Amino acid sequence: MADQPRSSSPYETDLDKNSANYIPLSPLSLIRRAAAVYPQHPALVYDGRTQSWSQTFARCRRLASALADRGVRAGDTVAVMAPNIPAIYEASFAVPMLGAVLNTLNVRLDATTIAYSLEHGEAKVLITDTELSPVIAEAVSSLKNPPLIIDVHDTSGPGGERLGESEYEDFLLEGDSAFHWRLPDDEWQAISLNYTSGTTGKPKGVVYHHRGAYLNAISNILGWNMGSHPVYLWTLPMFHCNGWCFPWTLACAAGTSVCMRKVEAKAIFDAIADEGVTHFCGAPIVLSIVLNAKPEERRELSHTVEVMTAAAPPPAAVLKGMEAAGFHMTHVYGLTETYGPAVICAWKKEWDQLPVDERASMRARQGVTYHALEDLEVMDPETMAPVPRDGKTMGEVMFRGNIVMKGYLKNPEATQQSFAGGWFHSGDLGVMHPDGYIQLKDRSKDIIISGGENISSIEVEDTLYRHPAVLEAAVVARPDEKWGETPCAFVTLKDGAEDVTESDIIGFCRENMARFKAPKTVVFGPLPKTSTGKIQKFKLREQAKKL
Repeated sequence: MADQPRSSSPYETDLDKNSANYIPLSPLSLIRRAAAVYPQHPALVYDGRTQSWSQTFARCRRLASALADRGVRAGDTVAVMAPNIPAIYEASFAVPMLGAVLNTLNVRLDATTIAYSLEHGEAKVLITDTELSPVIAEAVSSLKNPPLIIDVHDTSGPGGERLGESEYEDFLLEGDSAFHWRLPDDEWQAISLNYTSGTTGKPKGVVYHHRGAYLNAISNILGWNMGSHPVYLWTLPMFHCNGWCFPWTLACAAGTSVCMRKVEAKAIFDAIADEGVTHFCGAPIVLSIVLNAKPEERRELSHTVEVMTAAAPPPAAVLKGMEAAGFHMTHVYGLTETYGPAVICAWKKEWDQLPVDERASMRARQGVTYHALEDLEVMDPETMAPVPRDGKTMGEVMFRGNIVMKGYLKNPEATQQSFAGGWFHSGDLGVMHPDGYIQLKDRSKDIIISGGENISSIEVEDTLYRHPAVLEAAVVARPDEKWGETPCAFVTLKDGAEDVTESDIIGFCRENMARFKAPKTVVFGPLPKTSTGKIQKFKLREQAKKL
């Protein structure tokens, strides 16, 4: 495209960008402000220790300084393998202070996948918790150019072998708390690398930029009405989409991060009661942990706790149960490629008057654009035409805006495919309701086609969750000679419900939905999950094929 002639508008003449009126957007400016305005306000709470914003800012600068002394430069990758402890939070700021790129790794990954991620991302340094040393040692042993390893020896954890030449706290002492860092010259510069789950083929490296991270950090505050100084409990892994950008959100709001090494019911209730937690995020599995806590694990709640949930669409029955237990639910939706949440079920006051079941159904919809997302549509992927807003016609959910990834690292073909037609293709199937709210119906690969009829696995799962004995449920297609495919349900029962049978479950579904949609097969037992609580349906599909 040829250069366009400069506009002759008086609003463009001699009114250029300069250092006084334009600074690239970056979440790094958020921690600088938090430390300057609220230096003594608690930033991090963990294992009985509290760290202020001034202390946290100084530690981030020390880490950046120490990494720089070891040769980390702009464009280099620094990987982190750790649970939700202060080190991974501090790295969220320290690494981009150098213009380097943060790659947080899923703590449940196998050695082969970790090795692939480290090699593909060209990690120069790996900061890793010693609990994870066995899998890290195996992963690193296969690399031709292994990264420098910094061990985090967390005294609250089980410990483990030290693989590196330095321990994290000692490494920080090598750095300068007054280290001079700068904002990026270009807000399009990469800030982080997040690998997809890789359930089909090798994981793809999703690249975020400073602009998107900054905008989504602020969108989290606006969409959730967080206000100033929230107390946030880290039930959501910080390795997952950079904790949905909440490390940077907490700096913007000068909030307090209550770190949690392991997500357990008692620890959640204790944190709410003892630390005054006001907000936490989590996949439906986290909601299940809360709802099914034993009496001895619970604490009386003196205030309403705001809960944001996403991942697999939460069943209406789960949302209803959380509301009844004293939690206020906000439903969001997004993908790794959209910096985490990019769609929110924005609540309207008139819905407060609806019966509880209808209210839960409204809350189960994915919703409308986040503040920083420009466009959201449900479209026919072939014609790129929006589907009718009738709440029935299915299409692919597509995104466009500043909180869509830069693209996939070293994978131009996948990047181009995902951006075909000028929209990001999510691979999720959904409908658009007349009021402009979207609702997911399935992943394109999860739709069940039985006898020529499309069956939404999500619809069947919603029905299963309404059964009083069902703790968890997932539905996939099972090959069938007559129908092509039929729904196969995998169900985890609640304690004390062991007498419930396959015929009981199938009968319940037939009574509560179209009979042809009811599962033809039910398998009881625990469900395989990722570390973020997503049920691994690819494993269930393989199991269903063998039944």
